[in-house]
Amino acid sequence: MNFETVQEFEKQIANFYGAPYAVATDCCTHAIELCLRIEPMSAMTCPTNTYPSIPMTLEKLRIRWYWEEAKWQDYYYLGNTRIIDAAVYWKENSYLSGTLMCLSFQFQKHLSLGRGGAILCDKEYTYNVLKAMTYDGRQPNIPWKDQDIKHIGYHYYMTPETAQQGIDSLDNAIETAPKLCTSSDYPDLRKMTVFATKLD
Repeated sequence: MNFETVQEFEKQIANFYGAPYAVATDCCTHAIELCLRIEPMSAMTCPTNTYPSIPMTLEKLRIRWYWEEAKWQDYYYLGNTRIIDAAVYWKENSYLSGTLMCLSFQFQKHLSLGRGGAILCDKEYTYNVLKAMTYDGRQPNIPWKDQDIKHIGYHYYMTPETAQQGIDSLDNAIETAPKLCTSSDYPDLRKMTVFATKLD
């Protein structure tokens, strides 16, 4: 296995969702972080009912944010961006054109790989930028010492082993009906101590 395995997994995920491109990542949280890095926001909202890593990522990026009591099913837009948290969304040909849809393959998700994520997009330039960002700013399959790294990147790539697991598990995931997920499946994060001082 090598990073061509990751590219094959990306192609199969993009094909399932009906998206032109998919960028594999090590988790959905990092997928969202990368999207916020290429489309930075000075201020935005965050759902009260979501996974804790989402507002924690906003804190990490020093984005001014506010709670929003939003009801959602399967996915939601992150604030007023085109970034979608689709961590629990599994539906064929469901890519929304013009968006950055962030997926999760964590062990509790429909395509369960233990850990993993992806970003669906529809522009080749966006794909190339995000792809390099997942690999410390470099090209996969080329030794880093042989490259002139021109842009900041992050260590957020999906391993070939995880990608192969995804390829092997994909048919079963497609044949199995996904569980419906809504905002009510998540607790109100405002009640957690870590967010207790955060005002609406």
